Amino acid sequence: MKKLIAVLSIVCLVFALCACGSDGGEKPEALTFTTGGDTGTYYAYGSVLSQFVSSKSGLNVTAVVGNGSQANVEDLTAGAVQLAFCQSDVMSYAYNGTNLFEEAGPIDNFSVVAALYMEQVQIVTMNPDIKTVADLKGKTVSIGVSGSGVYFNAIDVLGAYGLTENDIKPVYQNFGDSAESLKDGKIDAAFIVSGAPTNAITDLSTSGQVYLVSIDDEHIDALIEKSPYYTKNSVAADVYGMPEDAQTVAVGAVVLARNDVSEDAVYKFVSSIFENPGEIQHGKAEELDINFASSMTDIPYHPGAVRYFAEKGIEVK
Repeated sequence: MKKLIAVLSIVCLVFALCACGSDGGEKPEALTFTTGGDTGTYYAYGSVLSQFVSSKSGLNVTAVVGNGSQANVEDLTAGAVQLAFCQSDVMSYAYNGTNLFEEAGPIDNFSVVAALYMEQVQIVTMNPDIKTVADLKGKTVSIGVSGSGVYFNAIDVLGAYGLTENDIKPVYQNFGDSAESLKDGKIDAAFIVSGAPTNAITDLSTSGQVYLVSIDDEHIDALIEKSPYYTKNSVAADVYGMPEDAQTVAVGAVVLARNDVSEDAVYKFVSSIFENPGEIQHGKAEELDINFASSMTDIPYHPGAVRYFAEKGIEVK
């Protein structure tokens, strides 16, 4: 009996050691991906991407609600998350220690994974008499959460028209609150920087006619000359059921990673997305473009992303 017990014990030990050493016994690498508010494109798209990448790569990617680009970079820096959505302009602020990050100083413990789509500066109103940015003078306008990326975008656009924060009656609200305030007539307009269509504006359009205020060519050129991270863009009339297309500017929506995320993990993340774009069930997937994804020039790319783009014959920083 003792011999039998001893043999069984050895067999069990061997099986246990084999299990520990096998690939099947390893847990997939877990990554938390901070996105944006639950009424914005970051969260909707980030949730879809997280589920998709997890199903394709063996990674365990979890999307969580975020508080905007600045907070996302701060969470990334603190190690609370491993991946983050961020506006390309805010990414540059953080890396260079300017604007939002002037007090904190330059941050260099993150790198670029890929640029995914353009985020339009959408100036939303339900007042048809507000036709240009100049018409915002004296009006009550939501310019984003104080100190957010949206705030600085609003200041930039107002500045191109010779206006400052003091020339409007500013309120500082997120996308969802801005939409509710527009619906209730508490504000006249709101700056929302997000990929169109944006849920908050789409929902608002069900309660009445919405308009996006256009920016004319002259002021766009002046804005880009001063702040070259903007590009000319437009939102088609049918996106929100508007009378006409709206011309505006946009920044890039970029995924960032902590530098200490493994090269393999980031490689799997990028390759899962760009090898299977037609399978991703979100409208923004139609904008996936490998050349745009690799187009960021002022911030280094993560080694995992460098490896993937190199395989496609693209050299990145």
